[in-house]
Amino acid sequence: MPVALKLDTTVKLPSGYTVPLLGLGVYQNDDCVPACLAALKHGYRHIDSARMYRNEDQVGQAVRESGIPREKVFVTTKIYDPDHGYESTLKVVDESLQRFGFDYIDLYLIHSPLSGKKRRLETWRALLDAQKAGKIRTVGVSNYGIKHLEEIREAGLAQPAVNQIEVQPFCQQRPIVEYCREHGIFVQAYCPLVRGRFDEPVLQEVARKYKKDVAQVLVRWSLQHGFSPLPKSARPERVVSNADVYDFQISEEDMAKLDALDKGAAGATSWNPVDAE
Repeated sequence: MPVALKLDTTVKLPSGYTVPLLGLGVYQNDDCVPACLAALKHGYRHIDSARMYRNEDQVGQAVRESGIPREKVFVTTKIYDPDHGYESTLKVVDESLQRFGFDYIDLYLIHSPLSGKKRRLETWRALLDAQKAGKIRTVGVSNYGIKHLEEIREAGLAQPAVNQIEVQPFCQQRPIVEYCREHGIFVQAYCPLVRGRFDEPVLQEVARKYKKDVAQVLVRWSLQHGFSPLPKSARPERVVSNADVYDFQISEEDMAKLDALDKGAAGATSWNPVDAE
């Protein structure tokens, strides 16, 4: 991607809606209002939450306090596997709307495939129906491997617009990414900052070369691969710093060095349940 990429750069999803490439993750942030407000103040327009994070209400509060019109902020949430099932999913969607204080949710994801095929498909059908009802604009999945994506296709259902998976230089999930690109499924990258594993010499070398910190190099790597990175920080100053990635471009040679760090599944820093039954 060219260096002209900007913080407000968006991608059009199969649903017809657009999503800003760079988003703020709010996982394990018990009070995410300051981080969200800092992000929105400094140009972010994309926040990634989940029911499991227990902060949907805080995200909604921050959007309202920011003064930015609701339609200008793209908000994601997710349904965790204990809540899977058709009727329970419809109930959970309504609960999320109430917690956020929104009339609609931009993107609703199945958080993981851990509930098994039957309940996964029931949940997917419910999300599609909630989308038809106007409660959700775009539906997608998270932590889905190829077989999970294939079961949706084989059931004759609309495919996900998004698959949010762990993607970073140590864990590039190349077969899943390739499948998603072949089928028009947009890839969002969680854990793009490798949970602070910044002592890797190659990361430090590239950061020194571009006079950036390692976190900024990692976000830029993700953007140049066409992913939607969701860096998380509870510190407002780091939220701002993580977005300072639009005044440089990593060369093909240095991208190749970073790509060579891939360790497959062994490089994951999170749960990564893409092989769940």
